[in-house]
Order: sequence, then structure tokens, then C-alpha cells
Amino acid sequence: MGGIHAPAQNHLLAGVSITTMNQLRPHLTLVQLRPGQPLSESGRHMTHVYFPTTSIVSLLYTLSDGSTSEIAVVGNEGLVGVSAFMGGDSMLSRAVVQSAGYAYQLPARILTNEFQRGGLMQRLLLRYAQALLTQTAQTAVCNRHHSVDQQLCRRLLLSLDRLLSNEVLMTQELIANMLGVRREGITEAAGRLQSAGMIEYRRGRIRVLDRRALQSRCCECYAIVKAESDRLLMTDTNALMMAS
Repeated sequence: MGGIHAPAQNHLLAGVSITTMNQLRPHLTLVQLRPGQPLSESGRHMTHVYFPTTSIVSLLYTLSDGSTSEIAVVGNEGLVGVSAFMGGDSMLSRAVVQSAGYAYQLPARILTNEFQRGGLMQRLLLRYAQALLTQTAQTAVCNRHHSVDQQLCRRLLLSLDRLLSNEVLMTQELIANMLGVRREGITEAAGRLQSAGMIEYRRGRIRVLDRRALQSRCCECYAIVKAESDRLLMTDTNALMMAS
């Protein structure tokens, strides 16, 4: 695998103590994830959890007619598989890779054991679960009350926060499926953003040209989720211990 990879590229793993990392390291496996790859299916037992480093994963809810809607996005700030330590055993959502990259895979039972030990690792995971819950709730509000333009801006900003570049690899069809809207609506929204000089769209590649303008066009949902995530997901061990 090309490039330099380290568990600390994931913010949760970067926040654990040296002792905990020494216990986790023998069980962590670096895996390469491809776009569209499913990491978990709704209602099924998760044998492994994933700590993304350079990849982005969408958590999708699928209806009986096959239509989908994204309820949250996970990148290098978190993990896929909170049910492993929250007692649910299986996930209600489907986890699918949105942007290719790498992640560290860990047996779910290892994470559960570390969580049950308490201490810093438990506090980190509970804080992340709360941040994920906030994102899920705000996504539901956004999808119900805000325009497609605003939803698209929010989704692009969420991806940018988890990438090292200003280019997002997503087709209009994929975005439409994630937001639960018609593809034509995404085409029109992307066209308006491009005409305003905020983005450049070509064959499944969206390059953000003016992030500040994109944020000003976005609804308040992005700012709410980011502020809560920043508040909760502190990686400084001493700050977490003081907050406990």
C-alpha cells in the first residue's frame, strides 16, 4: 500500500492513551476501501468496526421500495460501527464507502472489550456517539426543511472537512441517492452553484472554488453539526479527563 499510514490519522485513535494503543495495535488492520463498497448491512451483526483515515463512509437508511437517504457521514473524525459498544450489536443503517481511501479495521469484540474497561477510551467513544447522533438528527431536519441547494452545500462541506483536497468525487446520481431527492434537482442545484463560481463540476468530480461562499449559501445545519463535533471530539487527553 502506497503512502505513509498510521492509526493516528484517525482522530479517535489519535486521542487514546499510549497504553490503549499498544493493546489495540496488534488487532488493527489497514484496509483499502473502494467507492460503493458496503461495510455493513442494516440489521446484520458487525464483526468488525472501521476507523477511516482517508476514506469517507455514508450511513444510509434504505426503505422497503429500495430508495435510500443518507443519515450521517463518517470520516477521519470517527468510526463505523457504534453499535459494537452501544449494546445494539447490529446497525439500523447501511454503511457504504462514498470516497475511496484507507481505514483501520478492528474486530468488534476488541472495541467492546476496550469500551467496557472504562476510562479515556470509553469517554472518547461516548462523545463520538453523541456527535454522530447530533449529525443524524440535524440531517433529518435539513432534509425536511431546507432547499436542495442548501442540502448540497451542507453535504459538500461535510466531505471537505474529511478530505485533504478541495475536490469531492461524487456523481450527481450518488448525491441524489444520499439526499433522497431527484437527480434533476441535483443537476439544477449544482448548475446554480457552478454559475455562481462556487464549484466546478466535471464527470463525477466536484471541485470547490469558493468555500466561504459555499458556507454562506448553506443553511445553519452544517455550522450546528460542526460546532457540536468540535466541542465533543477533543483529542487532548487532559481536556477529556477534566471534562469527565
